[in-house]
Amino acid sequence: MSSDARAIKDSLYEQVARMGKVFASPKRLELIELLCQSEKTVEMLAEQAAISMKLASSHLRELREANVVATERQGKNIVYRLADKTVAQVWVHLHLLAESRLVELQSALQKISATPDDLVPSDRESLLKMARRGEVVVLDVRPTEEYLSAHLPFARSIPLAELRTRLDELPKDRPVVAYCRGPYCLMAKDAVELLRAAGLQSVHLRDGIAEWSLAVGA
Repeated sequence: MSSDARAIKDSLYEQVARMGKVFASPKRLELIELLCQSEKTVEMLAEQAAISMKLASSHLRELREANVVATERQGKNIVYRLADKTVAQVWVHLHLLAESRLVELQSALQKISATPDDLVPSDRESLLKMARRGEVVVLDVRPTEEYLSAHLPFARSIPLAELRTRLDELPKDRPVVAYCRGPYCLMAKDAVELLRAAGLQSVHLRDGIAEWSLAVGA
């Protein structure tokens, strides 16, 4: 191989490695997961990721420079969104790969799913049919703006912060399948615990919008 050809190959791998560096930060991954739900301001992202505005802005700048996120001015605010759906797909493929290879991650996930019946089987088609027939209630416990941006088929919205005072809106004769932002979000787990304590049959769906969309090819 000539030196020119070698330089070209090195340059190609170097550019791809830039994207790997973007995804190498735990907080940037969390920001990507949050943006899978809906567009958000830096203030919202900082609060939801539990980091300072300065740090959130720094991470978002890295994501923007790599064309992973895009921005738009809406009045006085700068709103961030994923550049396109492939970013969400990369995030899902990445965490699924990690879950299949890393024992430490598998153990951490078991703490979210402490009981064998805490997660519904990954048979999405069956769940969809049951929801369509009204045999289960699919419950989205994310904030309302995230539900309005995108949600699972036949899902109804009751944000976790409102769930305790709105329990009477849920039928007691059907299972409630609660979901939130994905497998690393704890809102659905907390919702299931609350629902079970109130005497309702409830299970936790690992899927968020990104996971469901990739699985069904949406």
